[in-house]
Amino acid sequence: MSVLAGMMFGLLIWFFVRYGIGGFYTVGPSERAVLTSFGRAQRLGHTSLDDDMAADLRPDERERYTYPQLRVIPSGFFWKFPWQEVHRVSVATGTASIAFDPEDPSANHAGQVLEAVTKDQLNIGLTGQLRYTVSERNLYPYVFGVKKPIAHVMGYFVSILRDRLANFAAPHAQPDQPTAAELSAQQISINDLRKHLSGLGEQMSAECASAAARYGIALDAALITAIDPPAEVESALAAINTAHNHVSSEISLAQAAADQKIVMSRRAVEIETLNAEAEVQPLLALAEQLQALQGFGPNVLGAYVRNARLPLFQKAAAIVVAHDVEVRR
Repeated sequence: MSVLAGMMFGLLIWFFVRYGIGGFYTVGPSERAVLTSFGRAQRLGHTSLDDDMAADLRPDERERYTYPQLRVIPSGFFWKFPWQEVHRVSVATGTASIAFDPEDPSANHAGQVLEAVTKDQLNIGLTGQLRYTVSERNLYPYVFGVKKPIAHVMGYFVSILRDRLANFAAPHAQPDQPTAAELSAQQISINDLRKHLSGLGEQMSAECASAAARYGIALDAALITAIDPPAEVESALAAINTAHNHVSSEISLAQAAADQKIVMSRRAVEIETLNAEAEVQPLLALAEQLQALQGFGPNVLGAYVRNARLPLFQKAAAIVVAHDVEVRR
């Protein structure tokens, strides 16, 4: 009996240490946890479609990406029953190269350069960084729904990026018809891509806004740092861009010269207009005075004209009077 009692006591001690003290667990500051009982996670009673993150899903995707909302355990010190299991998830922001392939690290030049094709059938290589965070509001697809969520998200991002590059069209602010040089440069899509890297990144962020509702991972930002064509066409592109820049410079100089001439012409017209107005104003004032004098009587205007002639007669070298008779002083 003493041996049996010792075995029972040892079993109790082992059970207490294994499931009593060993039942305590911690969740780190940058972690969240999901607790399962017999393999089933604790649910809140509503789905991911009730959250704002599902607003970016298309109508045909809402039924496919419907996940139950789980009770999320925050950071701290907790205890669980023996039949419960803790699934920890890091919610810290992570970064990865846009060429990173989780299933094959040697792909895409060892995860350094992502290859894509532009709309003019030019093979290019892209480098950049992708920033992502596990969505705390939708942990079910990340923990239970998707086998390799990082691989799914990277594949989802790369497929959208390649589709955008293959159909990218740069927005042109000027509605006027472009010149022949501008048309030739616009036909090279890599030029537009290089000029609108920030806009392409913003477009990618908008396209990938539904990643949190799909896979439980939110894509915070995509930074594309470089777009390079193959080495054999780099020199040709450089020559084309140089020619385009030269033509654009000549056009700009011609437009500046034409604008300057237009401004000078407008200024000359303004000066001549002011001179004409300066000559007209005394005549208008004199007409007003003569009209006012005429109102004082029928002979007032004649007397004024006679008196106004006297200074002129003194200055004149010759005077022509009636009957074509010339009188000299």
